[in-house]
Amino acid sequence: QVQLVESGGGQVQPGGSLRLSCACVLSEGVFEIFTMGWSRQAPGKQRELVAAIDSNGYTNYDDLVKGRFTISRDDVKNTVYLEMNSLKSDDTAVYYCYADILFAYRRDNYWGQGIQVTVSS
Repeated sequence: QVQLVESGGGQVQPGGSLRLSCACVLSEGVFEIFTMGWSRQAPGKQRELVAAIDSNGYTNYDDLVKGRFTISRDDVKNTVYLEMNSLKSDDTAVYYCYADILFAYRRDNYWGQGIQVTVSS
């Protein structure tokens, strides 16, 4: 069984910072985690990719967050992080983490439950 558990969301003023975490919790068994990432969905908008990091540490960012957001991962803790700085009201959304995981001889994309980030004064 695989679960992605997110934490770190909340409300912050424009220009502030937040750090999101997403831990992959797996029951016993052989597994491998490939690409991990974050997407977000604002009210009335489609879900969009924010950032991703592969198992070699290569990163990819949406143009809207380049230079402000940093994605990283800890493969010992099976956790992906999203450091968000210089936050804007347009960053307000539900943020979802995902991971491409090979577990129990099956490879699939797994998603977290989503966590709210609100940027408002």
